[in-house]
Amino acid sequence: MAETVFTPCLEGMKHVRSESGVMLAKPFLDVCKQILPVLDKFGAAMAIVKSDIGGNITRLEDKYSTDPSKYVNLYSMVQEEVQNKTAKGSSSCTNGLLWLTRAMDFLVELFRNLLDHPDWTMGQACTDSYTKTLKKWHGWLASTSFTVAMKLAPNKDKFMEVISGTGDINADIEKFCTTFHPFLKENHEFLASVGLDDMKAS
Repeated sequence: MAETVFTPCLEGMKHVRSESGVMLAKPFLDVCKQILPVLDKFGAAMAIVKSDIGGNITRLEDKYSTDPSKYVNLYSMVQEEVQNKTAKGSSSCTNGLLWLTRAMDFLVELFRNLLDHPDWTMGQACTDSYTKTLKKWHGWLASTSFTVAMKLAPNKDKFMEVISGTGDINADIEKFCTTFHPFLKENHEFLASVGLDDMKAS
């Protein structure tokens, strides 16, 4: 079977929604986790993003594991925090979901750039995605460390070769971007509906 680094998360995305179309906590977090090995292939350039994503997944998973039946739906954790007025805290699950979603926006945008702009360097693709997604939410410090990290971005052709495996990498990237984007959009719409989609980094 021909596989690329995206194969596990493409499989996982089939299970993110329940039969009634509700976003499920565990399958969504699993898909986000399955993207982490893709980031490993970037090396040092993505270390910050990776630890950020990993930290937010762990925070949400820890909460989920305290009562899997109660938190089976991804948004139930947020709704509970909104009711308890704890959603805006820096260590809240709401904050975790928001930043996880933003980091994933960045990755979808980045892979979209790699497909749509074959002539761009990896640095160009990363910087453009960052400007479109994370930059407006980051303070000066985060922006600066990101800019420094991007200087370590790998050679694009080598990177594409490494993530291709034995499969059709362009087809898988296309599938990843088109399938994953609606989940992220729904997260933003939900967070906006409770007035929490515009929190900035402290």
